[in-house]
Amino acid sequence: MNSPPKPPTPINSRGHPTEFEEIIQEKSHNFVGREFVFTAINNFLHRYNQGYFTIIGAPGSGKSAILAKYVTNNPQVIYYNAELEGKNRADEFLINICTQLINQYSLNYTSLPDNATEGSWFFSSLLQQISDELEPNQKLIIAIDGLNCIDRNSQPLGTNLFYLPRYLPDKVYFLLTRRPFLREKSGLLIETPSQSLDLADYPEQNRQDIQAYIQNYLTPLPYEGRGEQDYSPPLVGEGLGDRSNLKSWLSNHQISEQELCVNAKQLAVRHRLTTLSENNFMYLSQIISAIPSLRDATRTVSFANAENFHLEPFWYNQLPPGLEAYYQQHLHKMIPPEQGTEYSIDVLNVLIQQQKAISVDAIAQIIDADEYEVEEVLENWLEFLQQQQIASETHYSLYHSNFRDWLGRQAFKTL
Repeated sequence: MNSPPKPPTPINSRGHPTEFEEIIQEKSHNFVGREFVFTAINNFLHRYNQGYFTIIGAPGSGKSAILAKYVTNNPQVIYYNAELEGKNRADEFLINICTQLINQYSLNYTSLPDNATEGSWFFSSLLQQISDELEPNQKLIIAIDGLNCIDRNSQPLGTNLFYLPRYLPDKVYFLLTRRPFLREKSGLLIETPSQSLDLADYPEQNRQDIQAYIQNYLTPLPYEGRGEQDYSPPLVGEGLGDRSNLKSWLSNHQISEQELCVNAKQLAVRHRLTTLSENNFMYLSQIISAIPSLRDATRTVSFANAENFHLEPFWYNQLPPGLEAYYQQHLHKMIPPEQGTEYSIDVLNVLIQQQKAISVDAIAQIIDADEYEVEEVLENWLEFLQQQQIASETHYSLYHSNFRDWLGRQAFKTL
């Protein structure tokens, strides 16, 4: 017997619930780059008949934006965001995602069965029905953002996160995002093709995308739009040692000295922001949004001060409110006020004080604790840590130096 129909979830023209469409638009706004990720996704979709593709990255590394942009470019993709309040429970996921599937593929259901949220049976049945009806060149792709946010207490121990199927029918794929995790604690047991892409493994590509993101907020370089020839600023050693030669070069390329000065300021600002971002889009976007009229600032600030102009409002004890709230969420997840332990606080103190990655053994010696106790704390914090292999031993550090600095100022006030 079917349950009474629920009030319909508002659906936009592309088939996504309105609450998700707002997130998709917000996250994909001012999106740049990430072609290496999209290439990897497309290669996976062409290589396998079904499967799971997971994007892994530290907080603020751009996972959600990547998924939102992919969905924007491929509106047939089914989308779910587990980071939204109230959307991290298995029953809510199954109701929402099954409703999307029924609506988008016009399946013959007026409502969901009473026990549709009791395991994956109904969800898997819908996937099989859709798979059977797809054309040879069609694919069903379901994108789920924020697997690390799922409430595991909302379903029986040992079941897959959100009851995601262990096996998939042909032409059915899942695109997932999550923060770093221990493989044995992934919460997913699957027997179907799978691939993970860790954004941390692509530092140079991330840096290039960070620079492109910054440039979106700066006035286009005066050399852009002048044809296909490269009109980059002259470098030392190009035979432009005196002012007359420089003025001649500028004249030949129709560039004013004022344009050259503005461009130099922008390059200095871009370099400084790139360095401070540490390839973290959340940090960068929050800092940029807090700088009033960044384009004008690069035109008025003196070149000598361009390296430091954007830091002045946020030095030491001042951060954009959004970034401070973001860090506060990290801290509460790392050490919930009601669950804080002596070892957790001690380990955190060591990580705050260390500017370089440190091993479990070194931390244990500093706080006079058993290595097992230290390792257990660090394993619970993997999503907020960077790992580095040094002489076959894993070393740990906090994922961003600005987060470490903030913890050094705020941690003990909040524990």
